[in-house]
Amino acid sequence: MTIRKRISSSWLRVCAFGVLLCASSAFAQKSELADYAKSIGIAGSLTTVGSDTLAGLTTAWVEEFKSIYPNVNAQVQASGSATAPPALTDGTAQFGPMSRPMRAREIDAFEREHGYKPTELRIAIDAIGVFVHKDNPIKGLNFEQIDSIFSSTLNCGGSLRVNTWEQLGIPYEWAKRSIQLFGRNSVSGTYGYFKQVALCGGDFKRGVNEQPGSASVVQSVASSITTIGYSGMGYRVSGVKLIPIAKQGEHFIAPTKANIVAGKYPLSRYLYVYVNKNPLEPLSPLAREFVRFIYSKRGQALVQREGYLAIPPEVAQTELAKVGVEVR
Repeated sequence: MTIRKRISSSWLRVCAFGVLLCASSAFAQKSELADYAKSIGIAGSLTTVGSDTLAGLTTAWVEEFKSIYPNVNAQVQASGSATAPPALTDGTAQFGPMSRPMRAREIDAFEREHGYKPTELRIAIDAIGVFVHKDNPIKGLNFEQIDSIFSSTLNCGGSLRVNTWEQLGIPYEWAKRSIQLFGRNSVSGTYGYFKQVALCGGDFKRGVNEQPGSASVVQSVASSITTIGYSGMGYRVSGVKLIPIAKQGEHFIAPTKANIVAGKYPLSRYLYVYVNKNPLEPLSPLAREFVRFIYSKRGQALVQREGYLAIPPEVAQTELAKVGVEVR
């Protein structure tokens, strides 16, 4: 179920990882995203390799783009964010969708091969949800509690590991049973983000059932009342509920559009596409038009359809300028 609508142009700031998202003052502010205008003679092969979290969105972009340009052959491989950097480095992909920023060692490996860094493009805003079964009465969790449930290291300040819902004050017989934990596998950017932020950089318990896809996490949580899992919010289904989150204490913040845009919800982040852009050369016509499509009204409408927040027009203009693509 999509919980996000389009961000209006009056919202110019979004916090993710505590970083303020602002348009560069070097670019004139736009009140809305540009319409996409078809170019002539666009053909060739387009390959994206990367995030499973972004699989649905990337596929939607590619299919819509192919409907505009029937002579484009496109392939989407979505095995996890960690697969994007090597694919860009060795040239087997032109685009690398990632649900986390590239790590320093990944950037270094690319730069050793090409002599310049990959270009990072912010393409959407996401928030990670903590899901429980729809009948679980828990009102909210803070990072210390989440860490005590999911981690073996207790880096967020807890003193005891939480293994049952009874330990969190749920007064039912079922709450005495062990909590079943579900999450992403280690190649996922969602895994890395949750580990760094919600577990304060700690390690997961061995008992976390790692799933190959975000949808699998949420479906697993829906299967039993004792479950809990984390995943991108766009994968919510009827059998689960998203719970409010607090960094500390009980000032729980619901994962609503308004709270995410205002930077109040603690588990929000940018989503990215990385591209191999030689600073001395323009993008190929095919790559140029795909980037322009992503940042058009049409492309960002698909962002919203897939359950994410569209980026503000001012940020779209800034990102296009990174790869030398003009707004038509």
